[in-house]
Amino acid sequence: MELKRVVVTGLGAITPIGNDVDTTWKNAVEGVSGAAPITHFDASKFKTQFACEVKGFNPEKIGDRKKLRQLDLYAQYALDAADQAVADAKLEEDENLDKNRVGVVIAAGIGGLHTFEEEAGYYAMHAESGPKYNPFFIPKMIADIASGHVSMKYGYHGPNFGVVSACASSTNALIDAFNLIRLGKADAIVTGGAEAAIFPAGVGGFNSMHALSTRNDSPATASRPFSKSRDGFVMGEGSAVLVLEELEHAKARGAKIYAEVVGGGMSADAYHLTATHPEGLGAKLVMKNALEDAGMKPEDIDYVNAHGTSTPVGDLSEVKAIKEVFGDHAYDLNISSTKSMTGHLLGATGALEALFCVKSVQEDIVPPTINHDPEDMDEEIDYNLNFTFDKAQKRTVNAALSNTFGFGGHNASIIVKKYAE
Repeated sequence: MELKRVVVTGLGAITPIGNDVDTTWKNAVEGVSGAAPITHFDASKFKTQFACEVKGFNPEKIGDRKKLRQLDLYAQYALDAADQAVADAKLEEDENLDKNRVGVVIAAGIGGLHTFEEEAGYYAMHAESGPKYNPFFIPKMIADIASGHVSMKYGYHGPNFGVVSACASSTNALIDAFNLIRLGKADAIVTGGAEAAIFPAGVGGFNSMHALSTRNDSPATASRPFSKSRDGFVMGEGSAVLVLEELEHAKARGAKIYAEVVGGGMSADAYHLTATHPEGLGAKLVMKNALEDAGMKPEDIDYVNAHGTSTPVGDLSEVKAIKEVFGDHAYDLNISSTKSMTGHLLGATGALEALFCVKSVQEDIVPPTINHDPEDMDEEIDYNLNFTFDKAQKRTVNAALSNTFGFGGHNASIIVKKYAE
């Protein structure tokens, strides 16, 4: 069976550094930090009092108040980004679109944590009078519901589901969508991820694991991947959605093509609940699997968007993996962690970073890793590698690889390259 080619024809994003793709990309290239004191709740008694929140979000553009009561914040973000991506791809302008062959695959690592927290708190306050829950509690909370809402809004009857693999979730969603299209199971799929966990349970839970940075005196510089003083990730929120489409289908309707998706890899660390393998065994395997799936050699890759969360063990193990997989070519790569600007969007992070790779391939520019002090050097990290510190770099980017690694040892990598006939 000959596999079909898959291209990217639409992009949408709502992030801590912009409420659309153009603004998000511009700020990423300019090295803008999205971190600031938390406004979603009073965090004054928490170890971490800052995060990368979405700013100026207007939920009413996706529905009236009655509709919004059915949607957790993460699903609101997903609908916003999906609306942008569908409009960008001009899917709804195609009168001949077979909606039975258009699917939706949108991931979340956690889902409606805020809804769960609100409902659990309500029950605790009213326990004496018996259980009393909002009828929308379950359908607002569950991690698959964003896909359902998008499909219902547009009438897309193709494959429809959510993916949950912690911080690898939305990369897994993109890979699933990619495979469904190249196997001929769908013509197009609206795919990505969404997350909104910057609430007491999310911040408190990650604080209890010592996973978050506690640099409350300097939120904007707290996420500092590959620097010695890194002390944990900065939580982010938002959504990124891409429209993936079978090439001939896209060409037939005159769609704009941003890039081609050529391969995806998956692996497991099989090591620890939350920590990456210290030698990066799963990370090595997932990048090798992605390259093999794409039929590419390590030297074909120009840019690696690293998982790069700014955690002591995670950053070091990923650097080890990159060096082993790419060998001497590792020194010709650009590597960057865009989480230094956006924070860590958990289940949405893979889709956002894949979007950054698409833009990098399209525009031949690599966004930076910000917040690095040349005197803040980790003796275990090889700084002969090009981590794209501080400033974006112009270079030809024919192909880019994005890494995402999640709690539970879930690893996923996806490769995009310039589209050519």
